[in-house]
Amino acid sequence: MDLPGQIHDFLLVFLGSGLILGGLGVVLLTNPIFSAFSLGLVLVCISLFYIPSNSHFVAAAQLLIYVGAINVLIIFAVMFMNGSEYYNDFHLWTVGDGVTSLVCTSIFVSLITTILNTSWYGVIWTTRSNQILEQDLISNGQQIGIHLSTNFFLPFELISIILLVALIGAIAMARQ
Repeated sequence: MDLPGQIHDFLLVFLGSGLILGGLGVVLLTNPIFSAFSLGLVLVCISLFYIPSNSHFVAAAQLLIYVGAINVLIIFAVMFMNGSEYYNDFHLWTVGDGVTSLVCTSIFVSLITTILNTSWYGVIWTTRSNQILEQDLISNGQQIGIHLSTNFFLPFELISIILLVALIGAIAMARQ
């Protein structure tokens, strides 16, 4: 999508702020339903990030799969949970919360230091002419398939294992 510079910058700032606010809503809201809806906002903002970079297929797939299927499944799972047990067992601070906050803080600090220490000078940004040349050779869907089966095979399989573990955890929670 060829947008003027100011509109493109405004769109990125708007989507980034929606992403940050939605992420804060997922973490800070105590009601699980509101937290799940905030997760939906995060997933929509992530899918809309692909549109300015002319990755319409990835944006549509992200929107359909994550927002349309997985987030709806999470909302249904949260709705079936017994809310009174959740609030009766609520403690202000536990050991697990401390460990979780320590791990999240260390990941956040490592990400910030990595971003600040990375030299962004050699990064080649895709332009419209490069993308037209790539599309002439092979379509976007085929490129995604080639990358998933070669370069990104291990992360793709790890994500599938994580989703399988989450599904087993949801089944275990539903049985209780």
